[in-house]
Amino acid sequence: MGSESEKRREANKEEEEEEIVCLESFFINDDYQLTKFTFGSHVLELYCLQSASTDFDLTGQLVWPGAMLMNGYLSENAEILQGCSVLELGSGVGITGVLCSKFCRKVIFTDHNDEVLKILKKNIELHGHSSGPNPSAELEAAKLEWGNSDHLGEILQKHNDGFDLILGADICFQQSSVPLLFDSVEQLLRIRGHGNCKFILAYVSRARQMDSAILREGAQHGMLMNEVSGTRCTVANLKGVIYEITLQ
Repeated sequence: MGSESEKRREANKEEEEEEIVCLESFFINDDYQLTKFTFGSHVLELYCLQSASTDFDLTGQLVWPGAMLMNGYLSENAEILQGCSVLELGSGVGITGVLCSKFCRKVIFTDHNDEVLKILKKNIELHGHSSGPNPSAELEAAKLEWGNSDHLGEILQKHNDGFDLILGADICFQQSSVPLLFDSVEQLLRIRGHGNCKFILAYVSRARQMDSAILREGAQHGMLMNEVSGTRCTVANLKGVIYEITLQ
C-alpha cells in the first residue's frame, strides 16, 4: 500500500497533542447508556456516552455533531444507499453505519481504537438481527488506522471488489491525521476507479487551518471536492457541510 503512508503514520504519532482541535483530555469512561436518535422516520437506539468525559483518542465513544449532519442527509437521500456496499471511516459508536444498514447490502464499520471497537461491536450486535427493511445486511467491524497498510490490506483481502461508498462523519479533528485520511481514501477510491466509488464527508468546521487542510489534501490526492448544494448548516453551534469527493 506504499511506504509513504507508513512514514506519514509514524510521523503522525510523534506530533504534539496541541494539534487536537477543540478537544480536552479526560479519563476513560465506559458508562454507556442506550440512547434513542431519530432521523426522519428512522429511529435508532445505540449505546454511547452522554458527555465528553473521554480523552482525545476515545472521541468515538460519543455521537458528534457531524454524525447528526451525516445521518440527516442520508435519511433524506436514502436512495443513494439502496443496495450499496459501504465502508465507514472513524465509525465511533456506529450511528451512521447503523442507519446505512437499513438500506445497504453491506456495511463495514472501522475505527482505530480498541476501546471504541468494543462499544462499536456491541452496537452492531444490537442491530445485527434487525427486523427493518433490510434485515439481511452484512455488518462487520474492523480495525483501521489511517495510513496503516496492514489494516487496510486485511479489509481489502476480504472485500477485494471494494465499496460503492466511503463515509466519514466528523472525523477531521487532528490536522496531522488529514494526509493519512486522504491516503486511505485514495486507495479505497482507486479500487473501483473513476466514477465508481465516492467518499461522502460530513465536515464540521472547528478551525480555519483544518478547513483549508482538507481542501488542500483532496487536491493533492487528485480528488474533486464537491460541496453538496443545500447542506451548509449550523449543527451544535458549529458550521457544517457535506462534501462528495471523487477521483478526478
